Amino acid sequence: AIACALMGKNPMKLAGPGTGLDLAGVRHKAEVIISALQRHDDDQDPMAVLRAFGGFEIAALAGAIAGCAARSIPVLIDGYIVSVAALIAVSQQPGIRPWLLFAHRSAEPGHQAILTALKAEPLLDLGMRLGEGSGAAAAIPLLRLACELHNGMASFADAGVSDKETSHDG
Repeated sequence: AIACALMGKNPMKLAGPGTGLDLAGVRHKAEVIISALQRHDDDQDPMAVLRAFGGFEIAALAGAIAGCAARSIPVLIDGYIVSVAALIAVSQQPGIRPWLLFAHRSAEPGHQAILTALKAEPLLDLGMRLGEGSGAAAAIPLLRLACELHNGMASFADAGVSDKETSHDG
């Protein structure tokens, strides 16, 4: 509901099966979201949307994301629900966005819409929809490797590589 409200998207397009709903369950989920959206104004204020549709966990996540960004601490965003919290945080304070790294692209249809809205390219695209931080757990080794390469790689000068073009007149 939060993603639909903030992005003005149709719940029939964003609702997905989660970890096991059948087609009828997905349709019912979308209908519940439509009903909830109809009961509330078309207010796109992120805090009003959070109050209307969010729970304490999403509010806590959005606050943690904002707090980390305010302290220049990068945040690894994992999956659909944490991306919803990131959408709220970035909608409230756009300067947060550069501090966010996205672990993976969920198989949930709404997740791609959120990633697009946040101009995010996730590190992994494995068709996951497990939750429980599984995408972040899979992305951490990749981030560690990137840091090791960045910090341990020799510079051109250290490796004796010239930045001048070499003649190949042969």
